[in-house]
Amino acid sequence: MPVKFKITLFAFVLSFLSCKRELPPPEIKSFYKEVITPDDRKVITPQEAKTYHVDTEYQYEYRTGNSGHYEYNYDVKGVNTKGDSVYGNINVEGKYGAGILLFDTINDIEINTEWIDYGKLKATDKNGNEYYLKVE
Repeated sequence: MPVKFKITLFAFVLSFLSCKRELPPPEIKSFYKEVITPDDRKVITPQEAKTYHVDTEYQYEYRTGNSGHYEYNYDVKGVNTKGDSVYGNINVEGKYGAGILLFDTINDIEINTEWIDYGKLKATDKNGNEYYLKVE
């Protein structure tokens, strides 16, 4: 075999062997939930109980979590788009949350919420109905 061919073959084998197959990044598990659900307001987990905090100076009923990952619980009241009064309880982390609204004659309604102003939220139920709420 000619020397040039051997060198080329050696370089090719060496470059082929030096290629590494990249593995996908590991899945990171966190105790922080990706999304708040209406059921979150019903039970405080043992992990949340360790950071349970009540402060009467603020509008929230209580908060859990650590700095940067607080989950707040609020009593809310407001109206639907027809002008009917509603009230309920929600949990919020960051800009979004979820909870339950109550009517006097209708069963509990599960909602998802979004802050729209200081102390004001817009909520929607699974049927697309909208509610405008204020924290109490």
